[in-house]
Amino acid sequence: MALKCLIIDDEPLARETLEEYISKTPFLSLVGSCKHVFEAIEILQREQIDVLFSDIHMPEVNGIELIKMLQYRPYVIFITAYPNYAVEGFELDAVDYIIKPFSFERFFKAVNKCLTMSQQRNNKPANDQSKYLFVKDGHKLHRVLFDEICYIEAMKDYIKVVLKDRSIITHLTMKRVEDQLPQEQFIRIQKSYIININSLKYISGNMAELHDVSDKLPIGKQYKDLIFERFGLKND
Repeated sequence: MALKCLIIDDEPLARETLEEYISKTPFLSLVGSCKHVFEAIEILQREQIDVLFSDIHMPEVNGIELIKMLQYRPYVIFITAYPNYAVEGFELDAVDYIIKPFSFERFFKAVNKCLTMSQQRNNKPANDQSKYLFVKDGHKLHRVLFDEICYIEAMKDYIKVVLKDRSIITHLTMKRVEDQLPQEQFIRIQKSYIININSLKYISGNMAELHDVSDKLPIGKQYKDLIFERFGLKND
């Protein structure tokens, strides 16, 4: 099924370029092309949009302010002439940040990320990309295999990805990373913790101990029954 797209840009040429590129991409379907935010909000209220292409500098309400207002956030790709907003864009979990003018190759690289994330969310294999995720740490982008992950910890606006030999702290929400993890391999044991089931050594009381790391992790009361049910056991 094609990903439903929405364009918001007050520049006609930018909208025309995106419309053309979307029409060339088999897994994308254009729902609307808007020149101002209020027109886009009407569409977002009645349509389930998968990918939102948004300019940043626009009259009345800019693209970043719009994303902050949305309760449900689609995959966001910022299209802008201003590179200085990149950090703020990625802090909103934007999938990509494209600087105008841009080529079809640059566009396709961005939307292909959305396709991969959507396939992983729906547990559909996307070649070998279903075996890892990318984690940004400063100016570095780490390719992390799922099998390397022991657990993931929420740290306010960041998460810590704990691997067998190191940890990576990145600006990402738990929900966004959970959507990228294979459900058959990972399970949430507490509001702030997701563990790799293959790393679980044992559960004692309300604590989980893992292989390869010395940390003992707390199990939330509301998650314990679900964990035991996952393993076909009763929480007596």
